Amino acid sequence: MSTVIRVEHLSKQYRLGMIGGATLREDLSRWWALKRGKDDPLATVGTGAGQPARIGERFWALKDVSFEVKQGEILGIIGRNGAGKSTLLKILSRITAPTEGVVKVKGRIGSLLEVGTGFHPELTGRENIYLNGAILGMSRREVDRKLDEIIAFSEVEQFIDTPVKRYSSGMYVRLAFAVAAHLDPEILIVDEVLAVGDAAFQKKCIGKMGDVAGEGRTVLFVSHNMGSIAGLCPRTALMDHGRMVQIQGTDAVLRLYLGQSSAALEDSRFAPPENARVGFTRVWITNSNGYITANIDVRESLHINFEFVVRVPVANVDLGVWVESHQGTPICSTNLSDSTDGHIRPLEPGIYVCSLDVPSHFFAPNTYRVKVMAHVPGVRAEDFRRDAVTFVVVETGSKWR
Repeated sequence: MSTVIRVEHLSKQYRLGMIGGATLREDLSRWWALKRGKDDPLATVGTGAGQPARIGERFWALKDVSFEVKQGEILGIIGRNGAGKSTLLKILSRITAPTEGVVKVKGRIGSLLEVGTGFHPELTGRENIYLNGAILGMSRREVDRKLDEIIAFSEVEQFIDTPVKRYSSGMYVRLAFAVAAHLDPEILIVDEVLAVGDAAFQKKCIGKMGDVAGEGRTVLFVSHNMGSIAGLCPRTALMDHGRMVQIQGTDAVLRLYLGQSSAALEDSRFAPPENARVGFTRVWITNSNGYITANIDVRESLHINFEFVVRVPVANVDLGVWVESHQGTPICSTNLSDSTDGHIRPLEPGIYVCSLDVPSHFFAPNTYRVKVMAHVPGVRAEDFRRDAVTFVVVETGSKWR
């Protein structure tokens, strides 16, 4: 297969700053003070010298990134927020220019980067389909041949002649993905924007990206959903602080990335609220072998463990556990009292450890968040940890491999 994307020593620098909200008088006061070597007369106390990110400092969003992508390949791109993933995609999509380095792209690019880009809000869905086709260099007749397929895939037939400014974010993403995937770009670039859609449509999009690659076109897919990455992408790039850490087989990259997460989980400890009679001190995930991890195979059982401290004798405090997908969809919940037929056990002062056992195949491949709460049912919360721990369920051997 020929190389369709070649990136050589790519770097992107931004100048840290802020959008000015001052009046002309305030700007002149600052300018006059600076000219005389005086301090800023309008500065907030504690924001003088020594602050970590002063206006005017330079920030490298990308630094010396190099890689190649072959025709027909599906490349996953992962990394923490701020790793440089979106900046890289914007450069590849020619939305912004690099500061240093070379980018060579062969073929038309269809991009789905963030809600609100690519469509004109005053135009209808139908008009925006033709607009995007024109941007890609397609004739009206070529778009006509794809129109019905795009509308059917997007599932917004009823609103296709409504201005897109009236669309919900989910409707917008449906149509935007349908346009990007069906107008036959040689390269399809998809950012985490798919998280806006519902689970069924996300699955539909994953399948479509697999079809696109099967037709010999190339897909770049950024996601925080490690299950989707593992199932769709044979090769994955890991980015961190603007640099390319590793790019190779997805399983190896996920082990590295999730291994870093697991190491952090080992020290996930909390300080309970000062006035709480019961408070959490630690929450962690273990696999079927009892090892701490953030990476669970769908065929494995897992255990959600939490440690809590009881400061004074209590007779009416229950413990709740909730699991939701990274998109915010509730998956399951339970209380400690559920294991005792609804009766709340009195607790004496001390440190306690509980474990919630989850069988294999209970969670579909996805990224999940765990919430825990110590509460007096129907009265108040003693301690509530909204993002106590995160884990990823992956499935190997996908049909897209």
